[in-house]
Amino acid sequence: MSTSVYLLCIETSTTNCSVSISKNGLTIAKKEDNSAQYSHAESLHVFIKQLLDSEQILINQLAGIVISKGPGSYTGLRIGVSTAKGLCYALDIPLIAVNTLESLAHQAIAPKNAYIIPMLDARRMEVYTAVLDTSFNTIQKTKALVLEENSYLDFLDQKPCVFIGNGVAKFQEICTHPNAMFTTNLLPSSEELGKIGFKKYNQKQFEDVAYFEPFYLKDFVVIKSKKNSIPKV
Repeated sequence: MSTSVYLLCIETSTTNCSVSISKNGLTIAKKEDNSAQYSHAESLHVFIKQLLDSEQILINQLAGIVISKGPGSYTGLRIGVSTAKGLCYALDIPLIAVNTLESLAHQAIAPKNAYIIPMLDARRMEVYTAVLDTSFNTIQKTKALVLEENSYLDFLDQKPCVFIGNGVAKFQEICTHPNAMFTTNLLPSSEELGKIGFKKYNQKQFEDVAYFEPFYLKDFVVIKSKKNSIPKV
């Protein structure tokens, strides 16, 4: 009789604090809160306990932790990765990391011949972005890009391109190419991590818990709030 593989999946790269549990790659429970004020520090451990309790899964039954590694918010990634590493160390289970943009791409509804282009808002006209095909193979690696009218023209001239994520709205305003398809305001969710993480689990694609760091992509910059001078990231 085969053993069930339970993976705890954590997504904190944006304002969406999302936690789920997957069984053999299928998400069986999820809790998330998309608060503009970032609820990660307050909600993450609460969500984990609530999910384990609701599914009647003991924490030592977890086979591994799947973390969305970035790019994204410095603060969000730091909280999520710290939690994941702590649990992996305490439970002596593997850490599995998934690129946030790859995870986001799995939410896309796209024609078979299309490119999927996830983009996360990185302030002003900049986004974190990558290009994948509909089998989720990477066509263009993750990078930070300042959007212009002719951005992605090489891809748009080839075939339909599905743009997805919370950075899409500002590109939609300046892109008029007929091959462009837009899905705005979607955020990464832990729900997509279970399937990807289970595949990596079976292939033993694990991270070194001691040395793993989030994929910040850009250096951390503190911006002071005009009201209360609290750093924003």
